[in-house]
Amino acid sequence: MATHTPDTKMAAVNVPDDRVEFAIKEGLADDAALQFTPAQEKRIVRKIDLRLAVTLGVLYCISLLDRTNLGSASIAGMQKGLGMSAHNNGYTIVSLVFFISYTVFQVPAVVLIRTVGPRNFLTFIVLAWGAVMIGFGFVPSWEIMCVLRVILGALEAGFYPGCVYLLSTWYPRFDLQKRNALFYLIGSLAGGFGGILAYGLMQMDGLSGLSGWRWIFIIEGLVTCLLAFVAYFLIVDFPEDSPKSWKFLNEAEAAWVVARIEKDRSDTLPDKFSVSKYLKNALDSKVWAFAWLTMLTTTNSYAIAYFLPIILLDGMGFSIAEAQCLVAPPYVVAAIVMFIQAYFADKWRMRGVVVAGNALLGILGLALLGYVHSPGVRYFGVFLATTSANANCPALLTYQGNNIRGQWKRALASATLVGGASIGGIIGTTVFRAKDAPNYRPGILTCLIANVLIVIIVVALSLKFHRANKRVDNGGKPIEGLQGFKYTL
Repeated sequence: MATHTPDTKMAAVNVPDDRVEFAIKEGLADDAALQFTPAQEKRIVRKIDLRLAVTLGVLYCISLLDRTNLGSASIAGMQKGLGMSAHNNGYTIVSLVFFISYTVFQVPAVVLIRTVGPRNFLTFIVLAWGAVMIGFGFVPSWEIMCVLRVILGALEAGFYPGCVYLLSTWYPRFDLQKRNALFYLIGSLAGGFGGILAYGLMQMDGLSGLSGWRWIFIIEGLVTCLLAFVAYFLIVDFPEDSPKSWKFLNEAEAAWVVARIEKDRSDTLPDKFSVSKYLKNALDSKVWAFAWLTMLTTTNSYAIAYFLPIILLDGMGFSIAEAQCLVAPPYVVAAIVMFIQAYFADKWRMRGVVVAGNALLGILGLALLGYVHSPGVRYFGVFLATTSANANCPALLTYQGNNIRGQWKRALASATLVGGASIGGIIGTTVFRAKDAPNYRPGILTCLIANVLIVIIVVALSLKFHRANKRVDNGGKPIEGLQGFKYTL
């Protein structure tokens, strides 16, 4: 077969502005797959990783920091300063209301990112919620903080599903979990080091007449606004979009990116948007199964994020400084395990087994945390529970992404998946109540049940996928309307 250099092939055809669609129609995308050596292909993927997985991961880090720093602010004096108590459940209500607007705005937000474009949409909402975070530092009461939390939830609603959706459009199915893990690993730094950062910011107590907990919100809000400006120049839009987003790749590299997505799942170009076509995808049962899995996982992850500092302080008897700093080690271990899992899950093409295995690990960790008296053993349980919940987040993103085809189905599935995550946030922030200290047994039991249900749902999906793959092997009806497509177990 004849070979050619990338520049020669693409220069000869004068590719127009809509070059991706042109390349597919003219067969250039298929040829593009033959233009690069493995080393050149790796360089192209590294460019994409830096512009997408790393940039979005940093923004996700600040997103998690902004939505979960209530725990750190709480033990820094916020509850006392705003009059929160076990009687009025102020802390629980402030934690909860975020997820109401976060859930409501999920589905329309994903439609907006498809129509407005990821760069414009994502950077705008990051800038806006940064401004809201600054406002948190000046609230006079917890009721006003509730209002700001509702606004924050509405703004953040489009961020996570938008990132998940954008990443899934740029990578083939069996390259995706490592990128999801990188994205989530960078984000999880917020959980690991947010407490240490908060402890440092607490030392600004009294500066300009403001309490230390207020400076936590103000400084983190300013950092968020700064990152939004930087991200505008780094984030790229969808692979099939205009050349404005392709400045970091030339035409041949762009065609190669499209070629491997087309070869993997043949859904690079989206259909024209239609409300009925978009919502029709909701009839697919696996869309809701993935949403349930995410809801159950985030019940654990949000409960840990919001209440771990409080459990370490009130439940295990550590000091404020110890409680802030002891949050970090479990998240560091979780990040290491998460990335090792991602590497082997992509290599061995496993998804469901990883998800179920993490849930079993979570059951063990929660049992130690909730039903053993020794602080050392309970803290070891925190490691297991934190690793389980956080490692399962990118694993679930990839499990879903590997088994969904079609741009609008992918968009809806991303929205329902993150909608499930927000419902999990509601559950996770309400089951740990102040009156249940120091053991918080009802919350622990809820998280245990969630992990058991994860295992059951994964087993049911695995049976469904195995039967469908066997049907295809026997020449039966294609999966997801694509001949040769098979589910990833």
